[in-house]
Order: sequence, then C-alpha cells, then structure tokens
Amino acid sequence: MADYKKTSVFISLILRHKPETIGISLDEHGWAKTDELIEGINKTKGCSIDFDVLSEIVRTDGKQRYSFNEDKTKIRANQGHSVKVDVELKEAEPPEQLFHGTGERFVPAIRKEGLKPQSRLYVHLSKDKETAEKVGARHGKPHVFFVHSGKMYRAGYKFYLSENGVWLTKSVPPEFLGERL
Repeated sequence: MADYKKTSVFISLILRHKPETIGISLDEHGWAKTDELIEGINKTKGCSIDFDVLSEIVRTDGKQRYSFNEDKTKIRANQGHSVKVDVELKEAEPPEQLFHGTGERFVPAIRKEGLKPQSRLYVHLSKDKETAEKVGARHGKPHVFFVHSGKMYRAGYKFYLSENGVWLTKSVPPEFLGERL
C-alpha cells in the first residue's frame, strides 16, 4: 500500500478510539494483537498490508504514535485515547514550562476553564512552542498557551511523559496558564 499516511490515520482511529471498526479489541493497557490488526484492516479497507508494511508505518510515523511490544506480537497507540485504557505511563517531573497549542476560537473558554482533556484521557502538552503552534494550526488560526508545569508539579499535579515525548496531565487550571513569553 503506497499511501502510508492514510493507513496510519486509520490505525490511529482504531488504536485510540474505535477498535470495533475492524472487529478487534484492546486489552486493559491498549494493546491489540498485531496479526488481528493487520487482518482487520485488510478485511475492512479492502487493502493488503502485511507485517512489513505495518512495521514501516510505525517506524516512519512522524509523530511516533505507535509502539510494538518486545516480540512485536502486539501494538498500541502511545497516547491520545478516548477509550479507557492504561498505557502504563510513568509519572515524571516536567520542565518548568510546557506549551499547549489550540485554535483561537477556543481561547476564551480555556482562559475561563483551563485546559481539559475533552474526549481524550489527558491534556497533551509540548516541550516547545513550535510543536504547539503546529498542533494549534490543526484547529484553525493557532494560539499557544504556556503552562507553568513546574509550579503545577510542586502543587501536587501529576505529569506523565509518553513514549513519543508528549507530556500529559489530567487538566490545567487557568491559574497555571500564560500567553506571552
């Protein structure tokens, strides 16, 4: 299959949100059986991917969305789930400042209510402003908030660092948000 990007987006839908789309299920840690994923994609999409193609998609995904287990019999999304799973995130002390990109139309609500995970399990934060701007641009004209993550951590909020370098937390109250650097 030549269009790995479209297939990667479809895999993201399956492993983060709707495994039932192809008739598979995720275990409590978000793992799907690799062979079942391949079989389900081939039946549902009418395409022909194999393990080598799936491995290449995982290896070349710019956002590093996926991980295999040690023997590559299972695969999961690293974060971004709307289905309840425990991807075994390790708690970590964040840097003093992290960033969150969003669309301008969401700014008033965020200023008032803070950052909430919406349909996901966690709020996603970036370690640099440039990445946050790219994320925000997916939602229209981008707006970047900076998060006083060090202060939050010292106040007892938990942070997690995903396999692909995305920082996660349950929410960010408005008092920990800033907008000018």
